[in-house]
Amino acid sequence: MKKSVKNITFSDDHIIHKLPQMLGCSNDDILFIDIETTGLSPRNSDIYMIGLSYCENDSWRIVQLFAENTAEEAHILKVFARNYGNHSKIINFNGDRFDLPFLKNKFDKYKITNPIEDADSIDLQRIIRPYQDQLGLIDCKQRTIEMYLGTTRKNKHNGKSLLPIYASYKKTMARQPLEILFLHNYEDVKGMFALLPMFLFLKFFSLFRNMPGTSIKTDEPISPENYLASDLPDEETVLPVKAKKVQANYYNDYEGNLKKEIFMKLELPFALPSSLTGHLDDCYFKTDKDEAILRVPIYEAELKYYYSNYNDYYYLPKEDTAIHKSIASFVDKKYREKAKPDNCYTKKSGQYLREWNLVFTPFFKSDYKDERIFFDLNANLKQSRFALSVYASHIIAHILEI
Repeated sequence: MKKSVKNITFSDDHIIHKLPQMLGCSNDDILFIDIETTGLSPRNSDIYMIGLSYCENDSWRIVQLFAENTAEEAHILKVFARNYGNHSKIINFNGDRFDLPFLKNKFDKYKITNPIEDADSIDLQRIIRPYQDQLGLIDCKQRTIEMYLGTTRKNKHNGKSLLPIYASYKKTMARQPLEILFLHNYEDVKGMFALLPMFLFLKFFSLFRNMPGTSIKTDEPISPENYLASDLPDEETVLPVKAKKVQANYYNDYEGNLKKEIFMKLELPFALPSSLTGHLDDCYFKTDKDEAILRVPIYEAELKYYYSNYNDYYYLPKEDTAIHKSIASFVDKKYREKAKPDNCYTKKSGQYLREWNLVFTPFFKSDYKDERIFFDLNANLKQSRFALSVYASHIIAHILEI
């Protein structure tokens, strides 16, 4: 058996220093793990390397246990169980599907007590995968995510391409294939530290779940206290973005038509590890560390507000509007008719913003069957940075489909 031990250091602002708080444990409880095997099935394949990282005396180190042949597989498992198994949080990448079941099978085979059987698994791939589309990842492989975060590797091999290299080493015991094997596993383990900033994206996405639970009324002055949940801790009432600067922007599209939009400069609660962008339904946003920009089209139109209680209204065909029965009693019967759901409306010309959920009320439509809904871009909205921040959060959530 061969063994390698290397210390690794991190900058003062690296997320590793916040990891115990995020996981609700101490550094001593955390173990990173990655194994290298001769195949995918534990019944027909062997573990030839176990890569580990743990914290001791406030210092992180990477330990690699290498089996020089099949006969040493049990030995590296025993060394792992005896010296490195006392951890309650196991951080891995795709370990729930591969590394941990593989290890369990081997521990059972050699009748070795599995030291991490009751530990909590934190599978980084499983955590990140649900947000693959939002992040714009082409796949959810470890190297892809590392590259997304700006990390590059020296070693270009994958698990499959290492198999002939390991076979070559067993025959020749040469230094070069050994160095390749150790480097690959070392970068796999160290690469998991590089993935930890992804937790900031997950935290950012989680903020969208704590948006105001009721629609904001734009036909009256908007007070944030009426819409934020007072029973939530302060950190959970933070909006995903905060509007810092808002202005109307006018431009000509490629056909020369005049277009109007709201342009916002936004502040994020914390810096994201890399840029996040999105474009949907003519809305566009892009983040840069703890800032973002957002562009949303303004619609100038005459839209309709539909009354839900149409039985209480009459429709006036000549005026193309609905009025309440209390007023309609003064209108000659030949100029009025009982309102129906599709004609019980009043019309209003103005500037509107589109919404995809009932974040703001009252809402307007172009006609009864139109699925698109809009709300009035009025003075109450313009004067409320809170409301504009909610709208910006709503748009980004729509673009990201959160």
